[in-house]
Amino acid sequence: MKRLPKTYSLFLTFLKIGLFTFGGGYAMIPLIQRETVDHKKWISDKDILDIVAIAESTPGPIAINAATFIGYRVGGFFGAMAATVGVVLPSFAIIAAISYFLAAFQKVVWIQYAFNGIRAGVLALIVRALWSMYKQSPNGIFSYLIMLGAFAVTAFLPVNVVFVILFCAAAGIVQALIIGRRDKR
Repeated sequence: MKRLPKTYSLFLTFLKIGLFTFGGGYAMIPLIQRETVDHKKWISDKDILDIVAIAESTPGPIAINAATFIGYRVGGFFGAMAATVGVVLPSFAIIAAISYFLAAFQKVVWIQYAFNGIRAGVLALIVRALWSMYKQSPNGIFSYLIMLGAFAVTAFLPVNVVFVILFCAAAGIVQALIIGRRDKR
């Protein structure tokens, strides 16, 4: 029975994250970090970086993947279920409600302005998440070259991002092997 309170806490935490974050997974990352690292202390800053990297490279929305990984780490299978349902439930309920009124909403000018404002706010949240991940990432010429190369390829060439992610992972492994060999000498 000890698992129930933590499972309940995971559900409520991710329900709050899902309810009060607009703009998708990248906009949720700062709130996920604040709640799970700073407030609850379930995971560390380094853990959140690893979880975001894994959540980005696995199929599905990043926020749902991150909630599932954090939930599993904190509360096992039932923690993963609670966190996942918690983060998905608000969006599901809101989308279900909006689907009935979407045609009428599209014509209301102040709702169009509200969505423009939400988009600007979401962009700010994404930039904050990017900055936070940048500060915690390893710095060095190799990391900067990989980052710039990945950006250039995805921004200017019609390359599937899966191949970019796989290349970046392979480059990181090669770098680790080279550094490991150099350190053994």
